[in-house]
Amino acid sequence: MITNTELEFKGDLYPSKIVSFEHDVDSVFFHSDNSVILKVTIVRDSLIRFRYTTKGYFSNDFSYAIDKSHSHGYNFLEITEELEFYKIQTSKVKCIIQKIDMRISIFDLNDNVLLEDELGFHWEESYEFGGNIVKMSKASKDGECFYGLGDKATQMNLKGKRLENFATDQYAFQKDQEPLYKVVPFYIGLQHKQAYGIFFDNTFRTFFDFCHERRNVTSFWAEGGEMNYYFIHGPQMEDVVASYTDLTGKPELPPLWALGYHQCKWSYFPESNVKEVTAKFRELKIPCDAIYLDIDYMDGFRCFTWNKEYFPDPKRMVAELAEDGFKTVVIIDPGIKIDKEYSVYKEALEKDYFCKRADGPYMKGKVWPGECNFPDYTNPEVREWWAGLFKELISDIGVKGVWNDMNEPAVMEVPNKTFPMDVRHDYDGNPCSHRKAHNIYGTQMARATYHGVKRFAYPKRPFIITRSAYAGAQRYTSSWTGDNVATWEHLWIANIQVQRMSISGMGFTGSDIGGFAEQPSGELFTRWIQLGVFHPFCRTHSSGDHGDQEPWAFDEEVVDITRKFVNLRYQLLPYLYTMFWQYIEEGIPMLKPLVYFDQADTQTHYRNDEFVFGNQILVCPILEPNAIGRRMYVPRGQWYNYWTNSLVNGGKEMWVDTKYDEIPVFVKAGAVIPKYPVQQYVGELEFDELTLDLYYKEGKEKSVVYEDAQDGYDYKKGRYSFLTFQVTGKELELNIQLHKEGKYDTPYSMYKINLIGLPFKIKSIEIDNEEVAVDIEAIERDNYLIVDKEFNVLHITGK
Repeated sequence: MITNTELEFKGDLYPSKIVSFEHDVDSVFFHSDNSVILKVTIVRDSLIRFRYTTKGYFSNDFSYAIDKSHSHGYNFLEITEELEFYKIQTSKVKCIIQKIDMRISIFDLNDNVLLEDELGFHWEESYEFGGNIVKMSKASKDGECFYGLGDKATQMNLKGKRLENFATDQYAFQKDQEPLYKVVPFYIGLQHKQAYGIFFDNTFRTFFDFCHERRNVTSFWAEGGEMNYYFIHGPQMEDVVASYTDLTGKPELPPLWALGYHQCKWSYFPESNVKEVTAKFRELKIPCDAIYLDIDYMDGFRCFTWNKEYFPDPKRMVAELAEDGFKTVVIIDPGIKIDKEYSVYKEALEKDYFCKRADGPYMKGKVWPGECNFPDYTNPEVREWWAGLFKELISDIGVKGVWNDMNEPAVMEVPNKTFPMDVRHDYDGNPCSHRKAHNIYGTQMARATYHGVKRFAYPKRPFIITRSAYAGAQRYTSSWTGDNVATWEHLWIANIQVQRMSISGMGFTGSDIGGFAEQPSGELFTRWIQLGVFHPFCRTHSSGDHGDQEPWAFDEEVVDITRKFVNLRYQLLPYLYTMFWQYIEEGIPMLKPLVYFDQADTQTHYRNDEFVFGNQILVCPILEPNAIGRRMYVPRGQWYNYWTNSLVNGGKEMWVDTKYDEIPVFVKAGAVIPKYPVQQYVGELEFDELTLDLYYKEGKEKSVVYEDAQDGYDYKKGRYSFLTFQVTGKELELNIQLHKEGKYDTPYSMYKINLIGLPFKIKSIEIDNEEVAVDIEAIERDNYLIVDKEFNVLHITGK
């Protein structure tokens, strides 16, 4: 056994024995005789916060990640003292704190160990910067699996990996490269089919080691700040993810158009080029809702300006694009060009809004405009000023969305690619260096952008997208996975990253379809579109260096397949919108890795490729060239092949045939999938019926459909429609019960119900207990029936 003295000799220090404790409402303080204080706060019965200080007192408690409206309060709390330990018990867990060394163990109420300290909290004095490097190590059991941590470009299961969190502009990153653009220091542990979560809320550079250095030890540490983490009890992964998402916050609903297809390139200019691209989408009948303007729309890359040579009348152009159904999204970076004639620069200079070095001068760095200064978005006054700058773009010109890039923050031609670490930040009245503020800089920029766009877009909803983000950024913004590459490996990476972001609280995420750097083959572009339409955010983007990347830049077959899959996305918009509603209402991730979908099946614990889109559609992308099919794992239950309607029993790996214009897609038996008619853009068509694809199942299955006015805030006043379909199938019966909530009256009056997999001939149809006269032969021939949307119970009897 290693003693404390030996470990201290190695440079690490540890808490010594507890000499006192005090209980204050929801918190318990433990004091050691070497001035360590442990504060245990019961946030909820299943959510416990642990804070440590080695100074003998705690600094101001402030976090950008925690949502102020998160739910808290517990049903039961009991604290008892035993001879060797203290015990804190809630209605869900028991927490044991050892008196001799402050080590912690957490048990469920059946005394199963959920998580226990190995060495527990320890620290090392940082001689270079002052303060401490704070560390935590936990014992890990054989067979334990780990998931989460945001945008990591590695296998879903993080067992055996060491990962770093430091927001970094990683152009053309590779598989397993660290660190990347996002910082989400949250992971899910799964052992003995029980899940728990750890959120290490520390904005310094952090590290996580999942049994990489030592086989049965998981550890995390930070280069400064406080050892401050939350333990989240499952036992289901869905409970862990929902609790974490509630803690760090949820977005508001995006406008429905933001869930459509977006087209982007570095760069579309001049205006004639933009118009040519948008006209081609309409000509080829490939639906598209948004067109992006990259940095070349600006005057010399100055934010909030327009290049009048390329775009002589932006207001007119944006209005003309809107008439054709295109919403204009523009890029805004943090670097403000040093130019005394430039009004944004002058105002920020006068008001002292730029970041400064420790010894006083403004921090200067080179980005696209040349030498720039950078606003301190951690200052609330600066955020308010920044928000106000969007008036012209949004109110006057009519831009519908803003894209924040380069906000890691990225700086060119310096070895560390970012600010010097001595730059000072306000940090909302908690002054600090860039070491602490670096990881949240991009989120605070996106936050300021969000408040500006929201203010001037009102009564419509805002749309923001950011490249860099810290935990909690989902409250303000969507995101994408950064500057990827047009390779098959990157298609694999994109699939994993978006799944991982979904279970890390940031659901509204996608990748640059086709790859940003280099040029995809037609086949790679096709396979990427086929995956991308099943991501919450769906945008093609490329650097333009190696040629064009619009669907028509390839051959006619690529155009046809792109149209087929983008059409499918537009049909599935009500399903996707419902997924989003469940994300913001219940914290349910929009994409579910198989391990999330069925954690009790150990076959899912190492799966990477397959995921469940929403609750009832299983997707498995094709990730290699010349494929005529692939092996995939179909989770337990019954699933219909979307293309053939054939039924398969899951719980096994199987070969699935596929074609160039298909990827394996399955629908859960019993599901009711809502579909709109294909539109070239959201709101183009008025229609009188909602299509419902009903997949027969013997047994019960519930499906939900959320709809509202597709934009605006009336939904917050109850003006929405929430439908619950309870489908019950028997040998010679099919029963559909419909329950309606909300005050929104949908514009259509009928449901077209496609009956898929019905195992019997129809004898009679009853609606609300009354038999209806219908042409049963026609229904059996066409496999659908049309009913009034006001029905409550639909009963089909077989013979």
